Amino acid sequence: MRILAWHVHGSWMTSFVSGGHDYVIPLTPDRDADGRGRAQTWDWPASAREVPVPGLRDEAFDVVVLQRPHEAGLVEQWTGLRVGVDVPAVYLEHNTPAETPVGTRHAVTRESRLSGIPVVHVTYFNAMAWDCGDHEVFVVEHGIADPGYRYSGEDPSVAAVVNEPVRRWRVAGTDLLLRLARHVPVHVYGMQTDALMGVARERGVDLTGRTHDLSQAELHTALGGHRAYLHPYRWTSLGLAMLEAMALGLPVLALSTTEAPEAVPPGAGVISNDLSRLHAAAQEWLDDPAAARRHGAAARAHVLSRYSLDRFLDSWDRVLKEVTS
Repeated sequence: MRILAWHVHGSWMTSFVSGGHDYVIPLTPDRDADGRGRAQTWDWPASAREVPVPGLRDEAFDVVVLQRPHEAGLVEQWTGLRVGVDVPAVYLEHNTPAETPVGTRHAVTRESRLSGIPVVHVTYFNAMAWDCGDHEVFVVEHGIADPGYRYSGEDPSVAAVVNEPVRRWRVAGTDLLLRLARHVPVHVYGMQTDALMGVARERGVDLTGRTHDLSQAELHTALGGHRAYLHPYRWTSLGLAMLEAMALGLPVLALSTTEAPEAVPPGAGVISNDLSRLHAAAQEWLDDPAAARRHGAAARAHVLSRYSLDRFLDSWDRVLKEVTS
């Protein structure tokens, strides 16, 4: 199939364009949010083609994968096609509801251009929480390419990946991350972590970090050196960075919220809303590298089974076949 889809979430898109289709990615002159084109820090196949906006009218699309409400208007403006009328479409929802946990009506129920468009959720929690009205709903859980076992755990510290940790303070659980950092060494990767370093110093917390200037491969190598991985998010779909860390062989510390209890089974880490339990588990793994390695091996086995790239692509093929038939 020839699929029109925007480069919105780099890690998710890296998995999606690994399938056996022709993926057309809009490109604007300044590579803004509506036209980023191909990823600059991920390795995408040649079948993922960036096409300048004026050239989109020359492409014959089999299906459109929408990820933001205004993209339906962009399709009509740039191609003359109406989604769901002239070309089949699905709406991929990456996120948890933002307004209320279970009372938020999805954009497909409010936007006339999205009327009748099926919704694909990335977790079963999201499918349960969003109000999608009478729209058909699918769930395609995340899938990641196996980065290989890279765990050494030589650095007795806990790693976390949080983009914009200050702006997303409570949602990302940044305050909880700082509380953990008072007990054990924590290293934070992600965009705009420099702002968090300043906040940590003001609060007397010894925290290390690095801004998001690493390629995906470099980040994977860096994560593999840490003893454990922290997923501090209170409210998120399911962090792909956490799944990637598990695949690398890191044991996980996470809150028992949203999809995390499904993603991290017993033996792969510690899932709890009791921060003292997370602190204790982190300290145990710092003191006992062999225990950390055992939990990390279980985490890797689970991710490769439940969140494999092959399963993800097969599931998407079934959805796309159904909506285009």
